[in-house]
Formats: sequence, structure tokens, C-alpha cells
Amino acid sequence: MYSILTGTIRYWLPAVLGFGLLGPLAAAPIPADLRPLHALKRLSFGPRPGDIEQVKAMGVERYIREQLQPESLGEPATLTARLDSLETLRLTPGEIFQEYGPLRQAAARQSAPPTQKLPDSTMPVEPARPIAAGQANRLRSSQVVQEAVQARLLRATQSPRQLQEVLTDFWFNHFNVFAQKGLTRLWVGNYELTAIRPQVLGRFRDLLGATAHHPAMLFYLDNWQNTGPNTPGARGRFKGLNENYARELLELHTLGVDGGYSQQDVTEVARVFTGWGFCRRGRTDADGFCFDARRHDSGDKVVLGQVIRGGGIEEGEQVLDLLARHPATARRISYRLAQYFVADEPPQALVERLAKRFTASDGDLRTVMSSLFESPEFWDMRYYDAKFKTPYQYVVSAARATGVGESSPLLLAGSLRQLAMPLYGCQTPDGYKNTRATWLTPDGMARRLSFATTMASGRLVVSGPMRQQGSATPVEPLHLQQTLGNRFSTQTRSALQANPSM
Repeated sequence: MYSILTGTIRYWLPAVLGFGLLGPLAAAPIPADLRPLHALKRLSFGPRPGDIEQVKAMGVERYIREQLQPESLGEPATLTARLDSLETLRLTPGEIFQEYGPLRQAAARQSAPPTQKLPDSTMPVEPARPIAAGQANRLRSSQVVQEAVQARLLRATQSPRQLQEVLTDFWFNHFNVFAQKGLTRLWVGNYELTAIRPQVLGRFRDLLGATAHHPAMLFYLDNWQNTGPNTPGARGRFKGLNENYARELLELHTLGVDGGYSQQDVTEVARVFTGWGFCRRGRTDADGFCFDARRHDSGDKVVLGQVIRGGGIEEGEQVLDLLARHPATARRISYRLAQYFVADEPPQALVERLAKRFTASDGDLRTVMSSLFESPEFWDMRYYDAKFKTPYQYVVSAARATGVGESSPLLLAGSLRQLAMPLYGCQTPDGYKNTRATWLTPDGMARRLSFATTMASGRLVVSGPMRQQGSATPVEPLHLQQTLGNRFSTQTRSALQANPSM
């Protein structure tokens, strides 16, 4: 069987596992017989065995309605049990820090003289520590990241709430945090679970606010250090403005680089968010967020021409309101959604209509997504198979179609590292790209072919401390052909028929 797959690899793997290499087609509606497969390719990470038949039987419109209401879809008991076994998913950010955070806290308390008061800041003290302690911290915190990775991939491959999973991928990249930056590793799983996942079909303003308050974002973009220079709390590492979060909030999260803001707006927004940080040591607040009025610049600010009267935490909420409802934000979010679900260069008419729905619905993302899926552009044959899968989409869709590695998420996580797209591993705040130009490279294609060959043989391996061995059951090509709708070229069909399974 292995020789069969490798012998025909250049013919059938690109089509069967969905590289997305088809060129542009003529403008016409997608034929009725292809609509179920198209919906599964866009609203999910691709079909599992029997999915195409199920969508045909229930109707594409009903399938889309159900996906837009993920709470109506029950999760399999096996998936729920696996998720329940991941203990760190049940903890709040404060509890995660107490249980898995730096060991230096206890050492600092034990070594401090009885009369010495440790600094009462919004972050733990970070004195120099032995390498052994640092290694111990990383080892402890690695469990949190590993469980977050397992949860994401288990849901992506097995959950019937596929649109929610697809949108979690989209919005996590939009509001990206990098798991390997310091304390972010402790909170990345909770960030996805509480700030991203519940909001993907809610109001954009709620999603924006949830990310702004979460410790993972506060640490990753350094806003926990953002301090009014002349405030009572300006001391130590909290000495002045840090504009990192303010800049990315404007450039990436809302308006976009051409959204009409200036450097002065960046500075003013940074002033607004002074004092937004973590809770004091020992507190286990549900969300881990605390506002420190002692470090807040309480003077008046002007953001995008609008005066923000000096006060406290409400200034930040006013700015989030302003940005969430700005026309430039509506256009940027609409463009990115159309790019992800339709084409790398989405039709301008579609973007404009989505922006109008975004504004009219006050950023209701379910309404925007419904409009996208009802649009003629979404069902235009020119955009059928027009998207080139990212490594994440490719690996997850392959696992769903074949079953290989589906219940062993660490195997899939290892493959993602080999394909240069480790989960939670994008260092830059703009997140992983979803366009063909980013991933269609000679090296990228060679890596995908290597992964596909390994998967086709039924063998995926993770080495190191978390070593796991995949099953030795090879993929049956004709069964896979049926799972994916038998929609292949004549050349691919001939290659498959010439090599019957063994």
C-alpha cells in the first residue's frame, strides 16, 4: 500500500488532501452537486467520512444555519471526556499562575527579611535566578501549553461545531499572542478558551474587550508595564508609557494601517490604557485583570479627534467603543473575513456589503457571517477551491478525512512544527497569514509531501519526552476518494484505478 501511495503521490495527493492549486475558473454559480462540498471546505476543516452525504441529506442551508448556532450542536461524549481530562483548562488565570507560575515567588518570600515589604506591584518580582529554577519553571508551564494544544486540535478534528473552530483559528490570528514570550505561555490556553472562542459569533466589541483585558494580551504586548510617567505608581519597571498595545490595537485589531490614525493617536491611546495590568500577587480573580489607578494618566486625551475626559478605567472602555464602531474597522474586519472565506484578493463589492452589515448590526459577527455565506460571491465558481490551505488547515483537514492522528493531537502538533506553523507559535502580533503567497513555496510543498507520505503510510511520530507513535494502518485511497466526494481529475482517477488497494 505504501508503494502505491508514493508511486502516485504527485498525481493524487494535491487533489485528495486539498493543496488548493486550481487556477481561476469562469464566473458562474457553483453547481448544486458541489455546494455541499464547498460548504464543508469553507465552514469546516473539511469532510470526515459520511459528511458530504449528511449535508446533502439535510440541505446546505440547514447545515449553514446550524453552524451559525454552534450551541445547538452537541459535542460527542468521547470528545467531552478528553477535554475534561485536561485539568489546566478548568483554571482561571490567577489559579494558573499560582499553580504553574514561576517558582521564584515562594523563594522570594522565604528569603526576604521579616521587616522588608516586597514591592506591591501588578506583576511578580523577577530577580535573577539560577538556571535550574528557570528550567523548572518552563517544565511546569509546558503542561499548560501542551494541554491547550491538545484541546485545540481535539476540537478542530472532532467537534461538530466546525464553524466555531474555523473562526477560532481566524480570530486567534487576528488577536495573536505568542506562547513562548514569558508568562504568556501560562495564559495562552485560557486566552483562547475565554477571550476568543466564546465571542467568535458574538459582537466584535465584546471580542475586542475580552482580548484587551486578558493577561495573555497584556503581557504579550507589554501593556502591563504601561504607566503614566508622573503618576504615584511610576517606579521600577513601571516608569513610563509603553505604546506596543496601543499601536497594535489601532493597526491590527481595529482600524488598519490605512485607517486614518496618527502617531499622536497612538500616544494618546497608550495614555488611555495606562494602569491596565494584572492583579496583585496572591489574588486569583476570575479574569486576572486589575486596573491600577496609581499608574493611570488621568489627564484628558484626544483620540481620532474625540476628547476622552480624564478619569479611570472607563477611558479605555470609551476608546474600545470608539474603535469598534469606526468605519475603518468595519472595512478592515470585512476585508479579512472575505479574504479568509472567499479569496486572497476578495471582491470589493462583497467587502463593502459586509462592512455595511457590520455597521448596521453594531458589529454582530453572526449577522456578518450569515451575509457572507448568503452572498453570490461566496457561491461563485471562480472562488471554488481558490484558497490555498495553511499548514494548520492542511493537517487538520487531512486528519479529519483519514482519521490518522485524529485522537492523538500531539502527533498533529509535531507535524505543524515540521510545517513551520506551530500552534501558538507566531512571534509577531499580526499572526499567521492565510494567503497562498505565504505558504506556496518549494520548501513548503516539499514538507507537505513528506507529511502526506507519512500520513498515508499510517505512521506519525512525536519524538522527545512526549513521544507517541501513530497507528500502522495505511490510508485506503479509494475510501478517501469517497470521503472527499470523488471530485478529482481524470489523471488522478486513472492513477487510483491503476493501483487498487492491497
